[in-house]
Amino acid sequence: MATQTHTSLDAKLELAVSDWLKWDKNPKTSDLVKQLVADGKIEELQSCFSSRMEFGTAGLRAAMGPGVSQMNDLTIIQTTQGFCRYLEKNIADLKERGVVIGYDARAHPSSGGSSKRFARLAATTFISQGIPVYLFSSITPTPFVPYTVSHLKLCAGIMVTASHNPKQDNGYKVYWENGAQIIPPHDKGIAKFIEENLAPWPKAWDNNVIDGNSLLHDPFESINKDYFEEIQKYCFHRSINKDSKLKFVHTSVHGVGHVFVQSAFKAFSFSTPLAVPEQKDPDPEFPTVKYPNPEEGKGVLKLSFSLADKEGSKVILANDPDADRLAVAEKQESGEWKVFSGNELGALLGWWLFTCWKEKNPEPEAVKSMYMLASTVSSKILRAIAVKEGFHFEETLTGFKWMGNRAYQLIEQGKSVQFAFEEAIGYMCCPFVLDKDGVSAAVIAAEMTSYLATKNVTLSQQLTAIFNKYGYHISKNSYFICYDQETIRNLFENLRNYDGHNSYPKKCGTFEVTGVRDLTTGYDDNQPNNTAILPTSKSSQMITFTFANGGVATMRTSGTEPKIKYYTELCAAPGNSDLDQLKKELDDLVAAIEEYFFQPEKNKLQRKTE
Repeated sequence: MATQTHTSLDAKLELAVSDWLKWDKNPKTSDLVKQLVADGKIEELQSCFSSRMEFGTAGLRAAMGPGVSQMNDLTIIQTTQGFCRYLEKNIADLKERGVVIGYDARAHPSSGGSSKRFARLAATTFISQGIPVYLFSSITPTPFVPYTVSHLKLCAGIMVTASHNPKQDNGYKVYWENGAQIIPPHDKGIAKFIEENLAPWPKAWDNNVIDGNSLLHDPFESINKDYFEEIQKYCFHRSINKDSKLKFVHTSVHGVGHVFVQSAFKAFSFSTPLAVPEQKDPDPEFPTVKYPNPEEGKGVLKLSFSLADKEGSKVILANDPDADRLAVAEKQESGEWKVFSGNELGALLGWWLFTCWKEKNPEPEAVKSMYMLASTVSSKILRAIAVKEGFHFEETLTGFKWMGNRAYQLIEQGKSVQFAFEEAIGYMCCPFVLDKDGVSAAVIAAEMTSYLATKNVTLSQQLTAIFNKYGYHISKNSYFICYDQETIRNLFENLRNYDGHNSYPKKCGTFEVTGVRDLTTGYDDNQPNNTAILPTSKSSQMITFTFANGGVATMRTSGTEPKIKYYTELCAAPGNSDLDQLKKELDDLVAAIEEYFFQPEKNKLQRKTE
């Protein structure tokens, strides 16, 4: 490949760029690459081509733009070709059953990429191989894809979304035939097949051939009808909903959620919630928020607060842009707004779903086959409720891929799984979707709020009642930003050799460490032979410390962002209700963990900013 500059590319980079320009039929991305070559922008070219996006259990997530390290038409085609070949190898009746593909409203005009275009190219890949595709004709919430896999008994699902990531990002999320996200070894198997299928197949770029093709189906109307019928099994107080005078404010933060949450409210006989007008329609620019993530708290909810104050609403429901997460805020008597943490809302929804289930299943034996799940970095409140009420609680590794797959196993064994949650505001309230679902969670939270209002109880008061009955569980989670992988590795290795070689910390400041579980190495000193029960992964860092005062702290790297996250919780016995003292103790523990374990100054870590 001739370059128009004196700066030459090394052989590996030259080959990567040459292959790209041979294969990429999108004029915008290929012109961007040609311009970088002409201008001798070696660093930018290396950034685009030095390493391919890693296909993991979360699929892909990266910025949209040219090159193998970003989301674009060619990398979508290559990924789908690999996934297609992997499915052909592993599922015998793929050509009878087919796959489902959904997408959100993201778009990136400068590179010509958009979720809808990526979804159509993925559909083209499958149809060119004689495989039926159920391609949604319009934007859809992420949970509708796993629902469609299970409901129509399909072989797999793909959702094109970057959820709550910044606007320039996109992603490619994959579900297996059981309706749950993929877990190992599928990720490595798919990645291998992607590498073996990089050259686009003959019809790969011609996405017009799918229109009118007998293999293309549009599940949009039938799935909308069936989902909103099935969700009604979890409506327990229709008459209260019908008569409720409560006003709810809902925001979809410029994402897909608005229409679907309105439908969910109708399915539960509620009057529809008040939508934040500036944020209700999908907009890939996310113009009113810095980060389109309700997990970031009050900053994202400013417009919701002002609409609620104007309309006299005391409860806000907020979905992230692909509507698989839910945040809830409630106006307090002081006039302040309280945004519930993921753990607090998990406690409320867990209590509510258990209470409603118990009313329908009063026989004492029933609890013995009922399960609730949470990820290992989430609050242990469900464990406390389970111990007292007699049902089963299990914790899994971080992420709904693990909870979805475990729920599927339990359901196959004839067990009843009523609820699963993670602290990152993800809730599975209806097990016909084996993933987090912000649409069902929104309307179930609304029904809980309306029911409590008939007893003159607020959500905050009910949360206190739960803690009084089952023991206070207070948590504090945050993160540091770090872009340097070596710094991250050294930080965790330092913890593994804190008091000498292969010796974990025995103290953190004044706090005594009583247990260590390291799911990177598989060490757990609370188990026989010091071997962890939960699956381990050498590719990600994750250490949990248990303290003598009832505190638990987990430090882990993020799979999708340059963050080292921490999750801390103080679990008190029922009856210990000195909340201020418990909060001070947790604050002191967190300060010690930051100072001694993270060492932010020494490691040049950037703190989370509000």
